[in-house]
Amino acid sequence: MTIVVTGASQGIGAAIAEAFAARYDDARVALVARSTGKLESVADTCRDHGATPLVCPTDVTDDEAVAAMAERVHDTWGTPDVVVNNAGAFTPAPLSELTAEGFRSQIDVNLTSAFVVTQAFLPPMRKRGSGHLFYTASVASLQAYPGNAGYCASKHGLRGLARVVREETKDEGVRVTTVFPGATHTPTWEGVDIDPERLMPAEDIAATVVQAYALSDRTVMEEVLLRPQQGDV
Repeated sequence: MTIVVTGASQGIGAAIAEAFAARYDDARVALVARSTGKLESVADTCRDHGATPLVCPTDVTDDEAVAAMAERVHDTWGTPDVVVNNAGAFTPAPLSELTAEGFRSQIDVNLTSAFVVTQAFLPPMRKRGSGHLFYTASVASLQAYPGNAGYCASKHGLRGLARVVREETKDEGVRVTTVFPGATHTPTWEGVDIDPERLMPAEDIAATVVQAYALSDRTVMEEVLLRPQQGDV
């Protein structure tokens, strides 16, 4: 099976790639992110699990780069079975300090890139009649967080995009799952004075994604919300 994971160099994306590699003996994992060095580290872990990785350094906000990456995946392994839209950026700022450029930047990374990646891989999935698209959203897709207009807007939009993809493909054998993680122990929280035990491990998010994929083709986990046991941070 072939899995494509964007934002795969660290955090939730790396955990998802490694979880698929550990679960499936025949896993071929395309690792997509900007940082070649970090991707190589994730690739090593995938190899240790017996999977075959493909390191694809890509800026997902660059449409031509995404097209080239998708062509490489198709040429190497054909149509993927799973595409995980996980690339994201979190840059908090109150409205009084948020610039139009800063707002657009988060929309580009968190929302538009998922649209472009979906457009790159969905057509052959529809033609084949199978595939599973995942979207890593956030609790910020469901409620407002002051000081995070760009992030909340982009993540609300991501949920809307995923819902439309679901409705347009549900009769064609394609499954769509949106995951809404709360505070997760990732590099986003580096430098923040909080006990890591208060945060969810990225491996739990990854396990949920793999579990959603493992369901029969007759069932789709459309949306799943995960929060730390003690609630939001």
